[in-house]
Amino acid sequence: MQLHLVRHPAPDVSSGYCYGRTDLQPDAADTARVLAHLRHAGLDTLPVISSPLARCAALARALAPAPAFDARLAEMDFGAWELRSWDEIPRVEVDAWNADLLDYHPGGGESVMEVATRVAAFHADILHAAPDAALVICHAGTIRLLAALHEGGPVRAAAHRAAATPHRIAYGEVMLLNR
Repeated sequence: MQLHLVRHPAPDVSSGYCYGRTDLQPDAADTARVLAHLRHAGLDTLPVISSPLARCAALARALAPAPAFDARLAEMDFGAWELRSWDEIPRVEVDAWNADLLDYHPGGGESVMEVATRVAAFHADILHAAPDAALVICHAGTIRLLAALHEGGPVRAAAHRAAATPHRIAYGEVMLLNR
């Protein structure tokens, strides 16, 4: 099985803002760029599973006539931090999250463990379904979790590996997981 994980196109939001579960529209030009890249790579023939958030869903609908949407692929909910400048978020709150990376609820939203649990359920289901290949359009945090879960081990250990991995996944980047 091959899972092609694609990070959504750039969202229409200013840089320096915290966003996760906020349903941002994708940048039209970047969506066209990512779509062209996926088509050129021949990935537009694969079954498409996507986060339901607009920045993923627009690309999924452009690629496939009937993509599957799975809420377990959505990005982390940052609660009251959503759409706030990172500079506006009190340093004490960011430090509290860094001190308890897996179980802290940033902005009163989801913890990394809560996200990891739902992403692990998706991962188990896709492995059980065992398609030859699929294209999964989602978010950087979700991709890091899927990659860590794919390595195996307990969900908590995978969540820790994912959280410790520096975020370097570009908009539209494709990561291949083989099984």
